[in-house]
Order: sequence, then structure tokens, then C-alpha cells
Amino acid sequence: MSDMKEIEVLVERGILVGVNIQNDSNFDYSMIELGELAKALEVEIVGTITQNLERVTPSHYVGTGKIEEIKRFYDESGANLVIFNDELSPSQIRNLERELDCKVIDRTMLILDIFERRAKTREAKMQVELAQLQYMLPRLVGLHASLSRQGGGTGGGFRNRGAGETKLELDRRKIEDQIAKLRKDLEVVKDQRETQRKQRRKNEVPVVSLVGYTNAGKSTIMNQILRKLGHLENKQVFEKDMLFATLETSVRSIELEDKKSFLLTDTVGFVSKLPHHLVKAFRSTLEEAKNSDLLLHVVDVSNEEYKFMMEVTNNTLKDIDVVDVPTVYVYNKADLANLTYPLVSGENIWISAKEDKGLDELIEIIKQRIFADYVKCSMLIPFDRGEIVSYLNSNATVLSTEYEENGTLLSLELKESDYKKYEEFVVAK
Repeated sequence: MSDMKEIEVLVERGILVGVNIQNDSNFDYSMIELGELAKALEVEIVGTITQNLERVTPSHYVGTGKIEEIKRFYDESGANLVIFNDELSPSQIRNLERELDCKVIDRTMLILDIFERRAKTREAKMQVELAQLQYMLPRLVGLHASLSRQGGGTGGGFRNRGAGETKLELDRRKIEDQIAKLRKDLEVVKDQRETQRKQRRKNEVPVVSLVGYTNAGKSTIMNQILRKLGHLENKQVFEKDMLFATLETSVRSIELEDKKSFLLTDTVGFVSKLPHHLVKAFRSTLEEAKNSDLLLHVVDVSNEEYKFMMEVTNNTLKDIDVVDVPTVYVYNKADLANLTYPLVSGENIWISAKEDKGLDELIEIIKQRIFADYVKCSMLIPFDRGEIVSYLNSNATVLSTEYEENGTLLSLELKESDYKKYEEFVVAK
């Protein structure tokens, strides 16, 4: 056994670099978050370098004097990677890699990489790949800088570049073809989604969507509601204390004790500086929120940056045209924030989903908001219309049933649409 060689695993050791533009009050947190994103990819952080500027330097993102400092620190710390806190332009990546002579990645690449690892369903995988390819396309030249040295042959410099450029053109074409194919395939999925939505609207099932920053506790809330209402374990969704644990939109049908039901959807979490391509690629998934009757905006109130996180979530929702949907703010993890909970105040509720405190109150709020159009009344259904009685027993809350000489007298609570359908049988409201 002793002659077995140890396999050397390359540990990625990164330096974080950020530019604080015009004294941004959220800058420090965005750097902490960059570190969290890097750790999610098992990158070991060896240090952080920041710079205050009025605006980023177009050629290198950081000022040229800073490059010397980064280079020095890179050599001393044994790092093998430099991670920048914004999306870099193709020329910035090219210039930085040349000056620093090392691998340079930006915040967008990190997020795309995490999404790639977390994607489970075919749709999520396609969405991530589309965003990655769109990000890569304009940056191909930088990635292929070495190709120009592979031309071979002697003579004029231009001729030497031939093979590299041809390879570049082929790659570009390949990527463009793949983008077109993914777009087409995702369009098909989008149509299927739209069909399902239309069906739900036809069945008049209200939809409640969980939205919020990554790791705010959306999946935990969903699972606790399912547990509470006695739904089977196999309906539970994946939950874990990590960034972007949920990429797939999970839709679960929630049946309440009084025969009322609604759909609860869990969407991908947001993060600051979420790559534009990614938001576009996930648009159809995120549109679940757009067609909701109620949004539950879940907030990790134990994080001191929670107001900033709410702002990021609201701005991202605006970007995908989710506006004017009634919203309840669910301040989760109140136990960690030492706040009073459970507590309800107007459109706000403070809970601890992990401790299962405040979930009953939350379900009550959901019921009040989405079943506001329910009507209480009494109906007398003739004996020869038994099918109506069985329909109402299945689709309404029957409070009492009495048999009179000319029919069945039901005291019930039902949807306004059902009330209108059977209005001729109403005897008291």
C-alpha cells in the first residue's frame, strides 16, 4: 500500500477584490457575500483587497496602482485565483489576466457556477447553460488569447493567427447554435407552464408564491406548512442552510381542513448583483410569482442587512414585471434576532419557521387574503338534484345538512363563482 501515490487535489485559493463606488453603504456586505459565494464553491479565501473610487476604471476595473498591490499579495499568499466583486467586461478580464498573469473570475462566473452545481431538473440545467453561454460569447477572445500562438509555420505574423482565429469562429458558431437550440427548448417548457397556469385559473385554484433572498427560509416555511396540514413526507421540498439550495420552482397543492385549497410555489432565491442573463434565463420560472394571488416575501430578519435584501428582492421582482401583487412580509428567524414572535401586524408577520412558531398565524393570514371572496349562505337543493349536493360536499365547506320535505337544506361557505352558479337554490344569505 505504501507505494500508492497520493492524488494531489488542487485547492483553489482566492483573493477577493472589490471597488467601493461613491461610498456605497452596502459595499462591506457585498464583499462578505462574495466570500460566501466563493466558499459555496469550496474556494479558500486568503485575503481581501478593496479600493474606494468615484467610478470603476474602464480598462482594469481597479486603479492601475492597485494592480501592483494585488500582484504582490498574490505572489506572497500562494493564491491561484483572483475574484472580482462585479461583472467584468471582456477587455477587463483580458487586461487583468495579462497584468496579473493568473486566473481571474468575476462575481457573475461564481454565481453561474453555483447555479450549475445546484441545477437538478432538465429545465434548470437548460436555463443555467443558456446564461453561461450568453456570458461566455463576448468573452471568447480572452479565453482564446493563447490560440494565436498555435498557428504554426513561419513567415508573416498574420498567417500564424489563422488556426487560432478559425477555431475561435467555430467556437462562436457552436455557442450561437447551442444558444438558439436552448432558447427553442425553453420556449416549449414555457408553453407547457402557461398551459398549466391556464388550467389552474380555469379551476380557480388560488396561487401563493414564496419569494425572497437566498437562504431566507422559503423552503423551510413550505415544508412546515405541508407538515402542519398533514401532507405526506414525499411532498417535502429540499431545504438546506446554503446559498441557492432551491433552483427549481416547486408547486404543492395545500388542502385545508375546510375543503379550501390553494397552490404554494417556492421560487429561486435572489442575491445582490444577480447576473442579468440569469434573471432572463429563469424568467419563465420566476413568472410563477407574477401570476400569483398573493406573495409571501420571506425575510431573514436575523441578518443585519435584511433591509438591503428586501430592496434587492423588490428590485428583482420589478425587473421581471412582478408588480401590484398583494404581498405579506414574513420576517423569519425572529428567534435568532431576539424579537417578539409570533406577531402579526397588518401586512407583516414575525415567525420562526424552524421552531414552528407563527405558522398557524401565517396560514390564517393566507386564508383571509385569498379566500376573501367566499360567501356564506343556505341553499335548498331539490332531492332530484343530488349531483349538486355531492359537488358542494366536495368543493365547499358544508356547515350543516338538514333534510326537509322538498329538498336538502345546506348551510355552507363557498366560492363566489359557485354561489353564482347555484344562486337559484339560495334561500338565505
